[in-house]
Amino acid sequence: MKKTLIALAAVAATGAAFAQSSVTLYGVADAGLTKTNKAGLGNANDSLQLSSSSTLNNGTSRWGIRGVEDLGGGLKASFNFEAGLSLGDGSANKSGGQMFSRAAYASLSGGFGEIYAGRRLNPSFYGVAAWELTGTANYSAVSQQFGLGSADPRSSAGIGYTTPSFGGFTATIGTVLKGNDAVGTAADGLQDKYDLNVIYKGGPISAGFTYNKAKGQEKNWSLGAAYNLGVATVAASYHDPAGDNKGFSIGASAPLGPVTLTFDIARQTSGVKNTDYVLEAKYAISKRTFTYAALLREGASKTNGLGVGVRHNF
Repeated sequence: MKKTLIALAAVAATGAAFAQSSVTLYGVADAGLTKTNKAGLGNANDSLQLSSSSTLNNGTSRWGIRGVEDLGGGLKASFNFEAGLSLGDGSANKSGGQMFSRAAYASLSGGFGEIYAGRRLNPSFYGVAAWELTGTANYSAVSQQFGLGSADPRSSAGIGYTTPSFGGFTATIGTVLKGNDAVGTAADGLQDKYDLNVIYKGGPISAGFTYNKAKGQEKNWSLGAAYNLGVATVAASYHDPAGDNKGFSIGASAPLGPVTLTFDIARQTSGVKNTDYVLEAKYAISKRTFTYAALLREGASKTNGLGVGVRHNF
């Protein structure tokens, strides 16, 4: 009897511990038909192709696992592993070449904010995502012209800190410390690299400032904002990335019943002047699934691309 009571107590204690933790499997299945007027924008040639991770898809198909444990007193420990995959042939290792190239990090959060360590999206990415009209779709004109805050949106061996919200303002600063330049690829493992954002979200306004620089490299910064007018959302931004590629973007997005139409223009005004634009239509089938069609023009190579597909978030 005594042994039975001890066993029951152990089970109850284990259940209480698990009740404070959660692990979630999630992902995106994006299948699209893509066509370009010539090779480019993720298409090997100008033929009709089935794709789930190209420039003309809304997003890259992927799956991931994230978990959080409540440590008490408002303190939480979290992790996130995320892998890209192809719906065309089932191959993995998208978005970086390793199993969990899209994300592999741990974090600790509380009233002080969040501290993270590992491979994840840079602070600059989130600074652009705060206002970008397509939701940082693969075919984003801003992304094609200027990148999403930096040339590579992720860093390996990164550590960073995000503040709590102060009147709608948050800030994140991340770095790849000296000595970690051999971790990851040359593009995402530069030593002495730092990256930051300042984001504001309040009422109808969303805005983001980004700045990043690596040792021996040029600085890269941007400033953008979106304003929700009710009937439509308008957005504008200015970018000064590394290299001779300064420019701006301007666009609008409007819901028309279950359909949302977005038109965005990104113009390079220095060096070789060119304009990228995207016209997107999304039709919501449910809260988790939508169909989309996007026409993208890449000005530098004069490539036109059309993507039509369906995206399911799970």
